[in-house]
Amino acid sequence: MALPMLPGNSVNRNLGKDKFHKSQHFDYSNGVAMMVGSEKPGIGGELLLGQSARPKYSLFPKGEGSDAPAWVAFDKQVLCFDAYFQEAVPQRREEKYRVRKCKIYFYLEDDTIQVVEPEFKNSGIPQGTLIRRHRIPLPAPKDDCFYNVHHFNINQEIVFYNRTFIITDCDPFTRNFLIKMGVRLNPPASTPADPYTTHRQEMEENMKPLRPYERIDALKQFLEHDRKVLRFYCYWDDTESMFGDPRELILHYFLADDTMEIYEVVLPNSGRDAVPKFLHRGKLPKHAPIPKHQPGEITDRTVLNVFGPVGQGGRYILDSLKTGAVEEQFYKECDLTIGGVINVWGRRMLICDCDNFTKEYYRSKYGIEDFTPVSYQASLPPKPARQVAPYTGFGSEEDSLCSCQGLLPKPPQKDFKKLMEKDRQGLVSNVLRFVAKMLTDSPIDKERVFIIYVYLSDDTIAVFEPPQRNSGVIGGKFLKRGQVKKPGQELFKSEMSEYFTAQDLYVGARLDLNNQPFQLLDADEFTFDYMEQHADEFPKANIGTIISKVKSINEEEQKKVKQFFTMSDPSSTGFIPYESFRTLLAEMDIQLFEHEIITLGRNYSSREQPEVDLGLVLAVAQDQLKKNNFENFTDMIRAFKIDYHAFLSNINWRENPAPAVLPDVTVKVSLKACT
Repeated sequence: MALPMLPGNSVNRNLGKDKFHKSQHFDYSNGVAMMVGSEKPGIGGELLLGQSARPKYSLFPKGEGSDAPAWVAFDKQVLCFDAYFQEAVPQRREEKYRVRKCKIYFYLEDDTIQVVEPEFKNSGIPQGTLIRRHRIPLPAPKDDCFYNVHHFNINQEIVFYNRTFIITDCDPFTRNFLIKMGVRLNPPASTPADPYTTHRQEMEENMKPLRPYERIDALKQFLEHDRKVLRFYCYWDDTESMFGDPRELILHYFLADDTMEIYEVVLPNSGRDAVPKFLHRGKLPKHAPIPKHQPGEITDRTVLNVFGPVGQGGRYILDSLKTGAVEEQFYKECDLTIGGVINVWGRRMLICDCDNFTKEYYRSKYGIEDFTPVSYQASLPPKPARQVAPYTGFGSEEDSLCSCQGLLPKPPQKDFKKLMEKDRQGLVSNVLRFVAKMLTDSPIDKERVFIIYVYLSDDTIAVFEPPQRNSGVIGGKFLKRGQVKKPGQELFKSEMSEYFTAQDLYVGARLDLNNQPFQLLDADEFTFDYMEQHADEFPKANIGTIISKVKSINEEEQKKVKQFFTMSDPSSTGFIPYESFRTLLAEMDIQLFEHEIITLGRNYSSREQPEVDLGLVLAVAQDQLKKNNFENFTDMIRAFKIDYHAFLSNINWRENPAPAVLPDVTVKVSLKACT
């Protein structure tokens, strides 16, 4: 009997409680921030209606390693189970129930489940995904919880939305995963046979004929020769027809299905429309054009009417002898050869050539080695040379030639590739410099010295004269940079004039620059190095060619050379002076140029290493130390293992001044830092 709700009869339900806070609905699960309010108790820690207390400690030990969230640890890991369920069929006489096989996928990353039924041919029922992927709740009364991995095992029933599934087996990954979790797996079960499926199989077996049909299998040929196409170049002489002319065509033969297509090569300004194809892809009959056949006359199999009316109710059999079959002959790859003629619907086409793939195919399959192309084009007459008007003297010859090449004159084009390759690149100037003198009878001009510059980017030449004291001649620019014509050429002519190039200049050469003769006496180090590195362009610096000339002397000359070396080097040191070597080569009857003699001397010379300028080295070192604000000289001295006092005593700037690299202030600051 309940007490009435009167003062003094009610019980204080909060008596003895010390917690009155609400539970926090946001927490971390497996390292992921998420809302877990459904599992939290009510006010004061009391369980809500329908909640059950979770165990404080897990039955499984905590794993080792980082606590990665489930969507990271089990990413792309899915458990797959084989299952089936029975479905009642009360409307049909042939079956009372139906067994439907399916796959159950359990996604470990978020405990979602998906049920998929494989599709069967002519099943008549909707198949595919039966249950889309989501979390499936447990059957009542635990419908507030969801399925997890612990609810799955082999040879047991599982209920999804009031439909019972029987799990029969699983894949190897699922089996290993459950065993690692400590699940004791049941033995696999077998799926019962479906009565209607068995009935359908019996009907299909009765429908198969006792004598099998003739098998026409083109799949093997397609798989072996797919995307393999033979290409032939053909010629069709259509000059006999009105307004006809020779036609060039390209024939493609597809090995996958023995079909071919033909394209026409439409030349520019031929007056013909560029159609997509000359012949559509298909099998080409040999004896075309052929009469048209009735529908159904050409078939893969011939059917004979045994008895009964035509159509429904008749009896038919296959004609194994093919007495009424229509035979058609089509072109195969064995019929296509270079020099052969094919019939393309009444047009005779000559096969003239083929590509490399086609040649290799016929060489490997048929052993053909002769692929000589057939010449079908008549030899064209020689193209007449363009008549150019002679040079008039106005402007340069290049400008006059450009005005003769079109109505709109254009400026002459330079060799841009040569300009990019031979132009200045950093400290490399790509300019050859030669020392020359003037060939004249004037005693004043004989003493003049000139520097000839050859610019490799455009083969232009410039001449400068260095000033000399008490010479009476003002030095400077003697010849402005530009192209210089070779002497002995007619001025007003149709052909272009020849100009001096870098290959025409070498030590010992004589040049006539604008009717002023010069002789080259020497060159700088860069010029010699460049000409020796590009010996294929400069034959006078090609050491191989020069040695070949020296080897061509007779035996008497060889004896003289040996005697000369013996007399010039009595101590047998292996070295002789260059002047003696030059005199020997000049007296030999092999006509060596001065540049070739210098090249031989440079190739076999013993060069002394230049002495190191200590003052310059110290100046550069101090400059770098000052730029980097270096102060740790103690470690530097220890690293180089040098005498500190000897190092300072060697730096005597008053007796041995360094080159002008650093100002005096910088040197003093550096010395103070050292001390």
